[in-house]
Formats: sequence, structure tokens, C-alpha cells
Amino acid sequence: MLQASTRALLIGPVIAASVFLTGCGAAMEPASGAGSAAPRAAAPVAAPGEAVAAGSAVVSDLGAAVDPASLPAGALYRNPANGRDEVIVGNIADTALLIGDSQSEPQASWPRRALTGLGYDVFFCGKGGTGFVASNGTTGNYVDALQRGDWHLPYGFPPLVLIEGGGNDAKQGASNEQISANADRLITTIKQRYPGAKLAMVGTLGKGADHGGARRAEVDALLGTVAADHGIPFVSVGDWLTRYGLESQLKDSVHMNGEGHRALGALLGDRLAKLGLRLS
Repeated sequence: MLQASTRALLIGPVIAASVFLTGCGAAMEPASGAGSAAPRAAAPVAAPGEAVAAGSAVVSDLGAAVDPASLPAGALYRNPANGRDEVIVGNIADTALLIGDSQSEPQASWPRRALTGLGYDVFFCGKGGTGFVASNGTTGNYVDALQRGDWHLPYGFPPLVLIEGGGNDAKQGASNEQISANADRLITTIKQRYPGAKLAMVGTLGKGADHGGARRAEVDALLGTVAADHGIPFVSVGDWLTRYGLESQLKDSVHMNGEGHRALGALLGDRLAKLGLRLS
């Protein structure tokens, strides 16, 4: 797992601040005199795991070029290719980006366990209570949070991006149209930002339509349709709690206890491996 950096730097339009690399962290305001963001431009195509090709070196207010490869892990760097602050990750070639909600947020969550079992370090972006449409009051839904900087993507090009969620959309009453539209937007944005990465989706964990999980199962199936439309692998988990007899390992109505996370992590890891998503 990636660890937090305690260093903080501020160099012209390059911003480096301490953030937790197990999560994207909250947006931090640039200090006065930090300079304006670089002009926006499309991120270039690159190979998965390429560490410093997301943007060229930035020239500081003092005229010295700042190489992002020289910044410490955990630093925020204003990517000149897209004008966004992104987090420096020291081992981006071995890192999977995980976007999700409270199912993914814990350090020992089942999606994280699945990814680490496949050989990846994990960089998490997301927050409990959020989803494709759902927000938690302070952090926006996945697309809004990304666009306004509630959390920050990693700099460079990770080999895999895994998107998980949908439970909070079901809980908050989001419509199929809203969920589909925002899932489309998120997938399109991620494809543009990380054109060399593999993408995969994990649906909405539940009990299944015939066991009290009707809406969660519907959202799970809907997300599977969205994934198919984009040509990316999808793992349906809408009935896993019932199918694998894991209801006894819930700590509340929707979240797993430690044993449940371990069991689901093994199941998901096996599915992802069969989809060819093991770190090569």
C-alpha cells in the first residue's frame, strides 16, 4: 500500500502538498503567489505505467523548470497537459487506481484486497456516501468530485483503473437515466485521461432481486449495460451476498465485517484475474 507523504512544497504553478496516497485527499488551496494554472490541453497518449509523460516540466515563476519526477511521493503537481492538480505516485507502473465509495474506502476493503492480490499497489479516489450521482454533502459524486478537485487523480499513467459503486445511488433514489449519464461521463473522462490504461467496473454489492435487494440489483445490472456499451470488463456483484452466503458477515445492512471483506476480496480477485487484469 502507498503511504502518506508529510512533505509540502510550493513552486510557482507546481503545487506539492501532503496527502494520503491510500486516498486522493481533499483539495488544498494554493498559497498566495502560487501562480495560475497552466493552459488546458488534452493529455497525450502514453503506455500504461509511464510515470512522467502526463505533462512536460513546468517553468516556475523564477524561470527554472520543475521536473515532476523530482517531486516526492504525495506531492500535488499541476499537470500542464490538463490544468489539474494531480498526486505524484512513486510506483505508478505498479499502481491500480480505484474509484469507489465506502465499500472500497477502508484500507482492508474487498476491492482493495482483490487488487493487491493481483499484484497492485492501490491508489483510492472516492468517499463514503458518494456514487455516480450521489454526493455526501461535502464530496460530490464521482464526476463532480473529479472536476472540482474534491479528490485528485494520480499523475502519470496507471496500468489499471477499477470503478466500483452504485449503492448510494440506489439508496438516494437516483434514476437510471442519471446513473447512466454520469457513469458515461466518468468513463469517458478516465479514458481520455489514461488512454493506455485498462479499465474495469465492479457493480453494486447486494442480496439479489429475489432476496430484498431489488434496487441495488437493478443498479448493478444497469452499470453492466453501461460497461458493455463502453467495451470494458464488468463484474456483477448484485447478488453476491446471497449467492455466496455472506449475509452473516455483514456488520450492518450493506457493509462487510473483516471476514466478509476477506471472502469478497478473494472472489473479486479471482474474477478480475480471469478477465486478464493481473499485474503483468
